[in-house]
Amino acid sequence: MNSKLLTLWRYYPSGNIRTEEIAETLQLSAKQTTRYLKKWQDEGWITFKSGRGRGNISTIIWKKEVEEVFEEEVLLRMDGETVENSSKFLMYDWSTDSKMRLMNKFQTKLGFIQESKDKLIVPKRYPILTIHPLEAAEVVSANLVATIFNRLVALTEEGEIIPELAHSWDVSSTKLRLYLKKDIAFHDKSILTPHDVKDCLDRLRNHKHYQELWKPIERIEIKGPLIVDLIHPNGCSYTLPLLSMLCASIYRESKDQVIGTGCFSLEENRDHKTTLLAFKEYFQERPLLDAVEFIKVPTDFKGAYHSHLEQTDSTSFQVESDSGFGIVVMNVNRNTDIKRKEVRDYLHWIIAKERDSIHTCNSRMIPNHKSMLVGHHQNIAIQEVPRPMFTEPLVVRGASHTADTTQWLVDILTKENIPIELQWYSFADTVNKEAKTLNVDLFIHGEIFEMNQDFSFFHFLKNGFSPLYHILPDHDELNRLLDSYLHTPFKSWSTLNRKVEKLLIEESIVIPLYYQKRYVPFSSDIMNITIKHFGYVDFSKLWVRPNIDEVE
Repeated sequence: MNSKLLTLWRYYPSGNIRTEEIAETLQLSAKQTTRYLKKWQDEGWITFKSGRGRGNISTIIWKKEVEEVFEEEVLLRMDGETVENSSKFLMYDWSTDSKMRLMNKFQTKLGFIQESKDKLIVPKRYPILTIHPLEAAEVVSANLVATIFNRLVALTEEGEIIPELAHSWDVSSTKLRLYLKKDIAFHDKSILTPHDVKDCLDRLRNHKHYQELWKPIERIEIKGPLIVDLIHPNGCSYTLPLLSMLCASIYRESKDQVIGTGCFSLEENRDHKTTLLAFKEYFQERPLLDAVEFIKVPTDFKGAYHSHLEQTDSTSFQVESDSGFGIVVMNVNRNTDIKRKEVRDYLHWIIAKERDSIHTCNSRMIPNHKSMLVGHHQNIAIQEVPRPMFTEPLVVRGASHTADTTQWLVDILTKENIPIELQWYSFADTVNKEAKTLNVDLFIHGEIFEMNQDFSFFHFLKNGFSPLYHILPDHDELNRLLDSYLHTPFKSWSTLNRKVEKLLIEESIVIPLYYQKRYVPFSSDIMNITIKHFGYVDFSKLWVRPNIDEVE
């Protein structure tokens, strides 16, 4: 069963065709195309008559209903194949109806499986770009980092600092002293030392994307077998929250592997499958699951969490979690029309008056007239402003993960006769902040905060993976506010964050566009569902309530 044969069936009915067109559609060379066509003819799928000479018309006659035959075979094979092998069939170029039937069938293979181990199988819609804590800059990779590694401390949604690898700490005006827990094992069974902590934090504070955040920390010193000092002679109000971020995870590099201390270890990470195993020597509570397996599926796959006990009439419910927010970013550092505030204000007015229609891109997008910060309202009235002169087209950045919203933005600006040039970039390039992706006038950016909103907003302003870090202007009032974080007590950051955001909106540098929610279906016998980093389910807590008949 060949995916290219299905593609040929879907796009070319019986009749005349040029062989070069087939080769282009199937992304094959001319020689490979001829070989495939002969093979499919020998197998009885087609009758093919080649035109004489390059560019002449050929004829293809279909002898079988390819999609119907393939679908029937895949449905049968899904019963006996592994989940990983079954998932590969979903990547074929099916018609909408066939794809829906196959995805519904595949759905029954996901969820909790009880074999020799308790295993949760979940869909993986996007590739995992990295598991290194210093490089994980998008939520799929970051969610895995949160599961495999630990931080020295954790910061709750409410702003409380709680222990992880450190059991306690002393805080002074010039340093933070950490006391590490004893006998914490890495996944290779080696024991955590203060040298591991110092090495990881030194790499972090010298990393190009984080050195600005870590500038107040001048050095890190080992003061005893389980004691580490972070020295900040000029003070730093946010040292402890800084240690709670995923990039501050503690790891050990060995044989081209990055090893953590988390509740799950990474067994394999391939394109089609990523597998986590429960770490039995975990220093906190061992996960109730033995394994979590992520299987690649199409991006439009509608997955649900179900259990091996689930029956066709079982009840289910949806768990709601934040899926972040979207903003329009204006690149004020670019020496084009976008540098002029009257241009940005005019674009701001257009976006504000059209914002309610953003839900047409995705029904889960809620137009955001208020603030990036959930629970706050900036109460900024956007008034109509005179149309400025445009001296050249505005360059709008597009990428696959923002394709729909970017097209929405281009459409509403084009409707106002604003000259636009749309440039497309890869998702990986936008994540890594390649210089070319920032040489644009405006773009849509989606963001989801890690856990605590107050610190995550500051992190969003200052870390090198953030687009804002690269385009914030040399603006006296903004720089004064950013500098004030260093000596403002963390409990007062909410007020400071609102001031910074208000200034960014009033300057038409950042425009709130939408909030987004995620709704994940669970069967009712799945227990202890909690939401952790980036709005994802905490796999370490899940379990299935057994269906045991009561004995009188």
